[in-house]
Amino acid sequence: MNRPVELRTQRLLLRRWRKEDRDAFAAMCGDERVMEFLPALATRAESDAAVDRAEAHFKQHGFGYWAVEIPDEAAFIGFVGLARPRFEAAFTPCIEIGWRLASAHWGQGYATEAASVAVVFGFEVLNLPEILSFTVPMNVRSRRVMENIGMRHAPEENFDHPLLPEGHPLRRHVLYRLTREDWETQLRDDEPTEGASDRV
Repeated sequence: MNRPVELRTQRLLLRRWRKEDRDAFAAMCGDERVMEFLPALATRAESDAAVDRAEAHFKQHGFGYWAVEIPDEAAFIGFVGLARPRFEAAFTPCIEIGWRLASAHWGQGYATEAASVAVVFGFEVLNLPEILSFTVPMNVRSRRVMENIGMRHAPEENFDHPLLPEGHPLRRHVLYRLTREDWETQLRDDEPTEGASDRV
């Protein structure tokens, strides 16, 4: 299947990683605000390894975490995309949607905008039946993005992350789901009714 190399929104470009993204990504991974709900700040070797995994995922599956830029404004602001989790849980195998943006670009709707086009890619190009996402309960920002793109919290499926040890303060995670059926229903509900503009 031919899959687009890049995705575009009104303001953003989602693309494959470039060598020059690594410095900016390393700086992000050393930002305490960005990494607040992750186990620890990442070393340069760890951030480079994350980029390597993202590119390897693209090569193996044809999709992954895209690097995000604001054309003519910011060459790299983080990543957004789809991936197969690297751990086993009750809900795996699955495809998750995830994101991480530099704190300087928070609060402008970029995560929701990029995640929305990644969802379209997942359902229309990959023909996925469902997309999942998860985070720690306290991560209100990410949970808000999940809700903004139509995902629903499945509280009965909250879980302990298997890659974190028992007793770790970030081990408990909340799980969100978005089925293709729910997504299509939301699209229909969002379509303007004929003549609606006459009533605004």
